[in-house]
This record gives sequence, structure tokens and C-alpha cells, in this order.
Amino acid sequence: MKAILIEKALTSVDQMTVHTVSDPIPKKGEILVDCKAAGLNFFDILQVQEKYQIKPPYPYIPGAEFAGVITQIHPETKTPYKIGDRVFGSTQGCYAEKLTVSAKNLLPIPDNISFEQAAGLFITYPTSYVALAIRAQLKEGEWCLIHAAAGGVGLSAVQIAKALGAKVIATAGSQEKLDVALKNGADFAVNYRDKDWTAQVLKITGGKGADVIYDPVGLINESLRCAAWCARVLVVGFAAGTIEKIPANRILLKNISVVGVHWGAYSKHDMATIAQVWTELLDLFAKEKLVPVVYDKIYQGLDSVKTGLNDLAARKTFGKAVVAVNGVAPSHSKL
Repeated sequence: MKAILIEKALTSVDQMTVHTVSDPIPKKGEILVDCKAAGLNFFDILQVQEKYQIKPPYPYIPGAEFAGVITQIHPETKTPYKIGDRVFGSTQGCYAEKLTVSAKNLLPIPDNISFEQAAGLFITYPTSYVALAIRAQLKEGEWCLIHAAAGGVGLSAVQIAKALGAKVIATAGSQEKLDVALKNGADFAVNYRDKDWTAQVLKITGGKGADVIYDPVGLINESLRCAAWCARVLVVGFAAGTIEKIPANRILLKNISVVGVHWGAYSKHDMATIAQVWTELLDLFAKEKLVPVVYDKIYQGLDSVKTGLNDLAARKTFGKAVVAVNGVAPSHSKL
């Protein structure tokens, strides 16, 4: 099969190359999947440069999110799935034509969702759902401020906040991305490059401020200026590259809760919440209350992974950037 193979630390994703390698063989507890599409993530860039906390032994295949079709199930694997099922999930080695995955890391693709859409679901939507619905307890009618609202997690957060009945204020760094957020459910949009963006948020909320602030960027200190009394501030990530020191006096004066969100840690500490989140999300997808947004340009074939990752790093993309592993038709495919 064809796959991107990493044999040593790279200085750039431009050094990625496609190789012919042996097909993977599923072990006990594993399933073999023909990979139709793979999600592109910023941490993939870090991993191939040995700058990410997960460092697989060489040689390895990068990529962590996929969608595809089951082709083989190990005889000793207990699973409700069967050969031919459309599935999505996560495993190390998704930039390949075939992959093996633990049965517990698989989910069924809803009939109304394409492979390209499903390839980017496993990390973004549960992160945003657990943040807003469970950690922040976002309520109908509340003001929800979502930073980087045109990105993968940000756009999923916009949709989830609207599904929960909130009034959504989206931020982004360009008008094009603000338009994407508005198109996908945001009620208001503010450019966080404006010097007075916090004042704009306060004006939109009638002086109250945001009840819930969703921050995957690193804008918490500024966001505290437009936080409501008893606001919940969600620390989702640090895309800006700086880990902030938060002034505790501002937290005290407004009774603000600062809440951490690490979806990956639930697999170690709270499997019951994982099951709850996916049950509720799959129901919302089936009812089309949530519609996964894929970047308009579907990257075609494994050779285009490096182009897609470079575009992601340059913030050229919106929604979820995805590669069609075998270079399928650009239109979103369900078959």
C-alpha cells in the first residue's frame, strides 16, 4: 500500500514523501480499514519534527484522524461492526491507504455524512461539545463568545453553541473567516485584530459581557474585559503559541470560573462521559442539527498532505482540512 513514512525527524513537512509499504495486519482487538479520507491537524506538523508530546518510534506513519470502510476484523476482536461498514475514528498512521485501529476507537458514520466530513469529527466536535455542554453548562439564551471561530474546533463550537440555544459572538482575524462563522450559525462577528474588539463584544451584549468564553487561541486576558458576572472561561488551547498568566484579581472581582478542557484525558479518567458525548453528538448529526464543515479545497492524494498541512499552518483554511487519500472526486462522497 501507499503511505507517508517518517524515518527521522523532519525540519519541514515539505520533506514528507510517499512510500510503498507492507499492508498492516490487525491484531487481537483491532480492525483493518481502507482509509478513504484523513483529517489534517496542526499537531501532525509538530509530531514529524519531534516537537509533539507523542513521539512514535521510527519508522512510523503520521496522521491521527480518518474515515473509511472496514475490510477485515481480527477473529478475537469483539465489535458490533462488520466488514463493509463505514466508520471514522482515530489511530496513529492515518496518512495511508490502509490502517489498523482499536475497535474502541471506532464510530459509525451517519448515513447523511460523507467520508470527507467524517474524517475530521473525532477530535474537534467532542472537544467543543464537552467544553460547552458539560464543562461550561451553556444554557439557552446565554451569550457565548467563540474565538478562532472559523477553525476546526471553533466552527464546531459555533454550531454546538447554537444547537444548545445560545447567542453566539464569533471572532476571527479576517472578514473572510468572520463570514464563514456567520454562514454557519454565528449571530455576530468581531475581528479580534481590532483594538476595540472587547468593547464591541460589550456593546453587542448590551454591556453585560459574555457568559461563556471558548478560547482555543490564548486570548483569555483580553477576554476577561468583556466577560459577564459569573462567566465561565474555557481554556481549550494555545494556538497563538503563548501560555498566558491570568490575573487572579479579575477572576475574583467578576466571580469568573476558568475551566480547563482536555478531551483526550477523558479516555484515562472518565469513559462514561466519552460515551455520553458521542451518543448525543451522533444524534445531533443524524438530525442535521450539526453539519460538519470541510474546507472547500479537498486535498487530493497522499502527496498533497504536505500542501494541506502548510495551508493549515498559514491559516489559509477554515472548518476542517481533509485529504482524500486516494484522490477521489472533489465533491463530498458517501460511497
